[in-house]
Amino acid sequence: MQRIRLRYTKRGRLRFTSHRDFQRAFERALRRAEVPMAYSAGFTPHPKVSYANAAPTGTGSEAEYLEIALTAPRDPEQLRVLLDEAMPTGLDIVEAVEARTSGLADRLTASVWELRLDGVAPEEARRAADAFERAETVEVQRLAKNGVRTFDARSAVVRLEVRDLPETHGSQADRPTDQPCAILRLVVRHVTPAVRPDDVLSGLRAVADLAPPVPAAVTRLAQGLLDEETGTVTDPLAPDREAAEAPSTAEETAAATAPV
Repeated sequence: MQRIRLRYTKRGRLRFTSHRDFQRAFERALRRAEVPMAYSAGFTPHPKVSYANAAPTGTGSEAEYLEIALTAPRDPEQLRVLLDEAMPTGLDIVEAVEARTSGLADRLTASVWELRLDGVAPEEARRAADAFERAETVEVQRLAKNGVRTFDARSAVVRLEVRDLPETHGSQADRPTDQPCAILRLVVRHVTPAVRPDDVLSGLRAVADLAPPVPAAVTRLAQGLLDEETGTVTDPLAPDREAAEAPSTAEETAAATAPV
């Protein structure tokens, strides 16, 4: 059984699709592309697809991941092209590798988020970000299934900074630029309970009275393993690519040193 790991995006209006909407669209794409899927056992077999840490509804993303199991081997890149053609524009399959290592979900320990705050001056956002980072704890509330839950939003935030507008991925945020605008860049650990970008916005409101006049446009730029020393997030598919390259390198070395 071959396992393929895919990276996909949620762009433009498709950021409003729920995770269940994406699942339905992806399973249709699997059928259209005639992918030789492995299925679960039981009375209602389902294609073996493992989703990892999907972004909340309403947020864009450049870094969503899933894994599929196949009953027959396929070239990852050719499979990616077929699936991407069968998906709606905006839900794009942008990368595919054969799974050669274990624990993809274990390598998704942090996310990089971009928040575009229209109507907020960068100086105001910078003041609020400084206050948030200086705070030891920032308690926020979220309505959960069992009622209102209070938790600390500060401890999960590794880095919070205000970026200059020209340096950001403005096309991903789908917002106009003819008014004051602040761009926040967050690196957030994946903890329990999960701290989401809207929780950080609630924290900014609590510590600095920052209240954007319109909802923030939120995009996940990356997710992967957190490097604690640098505060950066690494590519979770890199170990699979490196494992795939290792055999070919060994073969080339053996061929070069073989006696004539």
